[in-house]
Amino acid sequence: MNRLIRRALLAALFALLLAACGQATPMDSFAPAGPEAHRILDLTTPVFIIAGVIFLLVEAAIVFAVWKFRDRGDGVEPKQIHGNNRLELIWTIIPALILAGVAIPTVKAVVDLTTRPSGGLEVKVTGHQWWFEFQYPDQDITTGTVLVIPVGTPVDLEMTSADVVHSFWVPRLAGKRDVIPGQTTYLKLQSDEIGEYWGQCAEFCGLGHANMRIRVQVVSQQDFDAWVADQEQPAVEPADGTPAAAGKDLFLNKGCTSCHVIDGVSDSAQVVAPNLTHIASRDVIAGGSLNFTEDDLKAWLANPPAMKPGSYMPNLHLSSDDIDSLIAYLETLK
Repeated sequence: MNRLIRRALLAALFALLLAACGQATPMDSFAPAGPEAHRILDLTTPVFIIAGVIFLLVEAAIVFAVWKFRDRGDGVEPKQIHGNNRLELIWTIIPALILAGVAIPTVKAVVDLTTRPSGGLEVKVTGHQWWFEFQYPDQDITTGTVLVIPVGTPVDLEMTSADVVHSFWVPRLAGKRDVIPGQTTYLKLQSDEIGEYWGQCAEFCGLGHANMRIRVQVVSQQDFDAWVADQEQPAVEPADGTPAAAGKDLFLNKGCTSCHVIDGVSDSAQVVAPNLTHIASRDVIAGGSLNFTEDDLKAWLANPPAMKPGSYMPNLHLSSDDIDSLIAYLETLK
């Protein structure tokens, strides 16, 4: 049995090593795409090198001591160094200097990374179980899960939580910062490359924690302006007699309005679910755990808790025709 356990542990270790050698992933912190992420990597790399060198030196000293002063059976004890003031000063001063060399740039980087940018794009972030809400106060836009920002622009995230402690983390753009109920924390991020960057809540916050995800879409300034103009438009009114119109009636009468908001259509008394005014402009649903596709929408509307464990969205036991009508309506909300 012991041999089987050892083999299993070795196999697991080998699998981890192979996984570490795989291709770059969407959440690769070693592939920074913005100045804040670069700053973190530029700090991490030398600290890791220093720690690695110290580790090798300490391990070499231990091996040397074990070999040099091993018991040879002659009963002679090695020379004792207890009370040697010179040695004690040396091995006290050297670690203190190393720690100071690491601490000074670390503290400076922490201060710089938490300094709010002047003239940047302001976005208010609210963590919910289990999705992130994004409000653009200057543009009067509210959306969820997908954060759209212009390339090369500093973004000032003002963050709080509506329930428990969360943590906002987009590895390729910035470090992580806790999102705390009753408090306001700040995070600065910026991307110098157009693209989509993935993030994740990094603080365990309940059953749906693993499915509390973030997508940051970085676009050109022109595309961002066009996105803002589209988001500021009211929800499209479906034509009478169409599946979309039937879907709107279902949305208004099946209890969806108790949690979801569609500007100009429904107003929830309390924000507990994402704003759906322009949901079709986002490429994900269910806190980023599913894609905005017909198949995923059907599965989600048929049984939300089964698709996302812990989801507060109940199973409304919709018929297939009801689901098709709701999807037709949601697809008009661009």
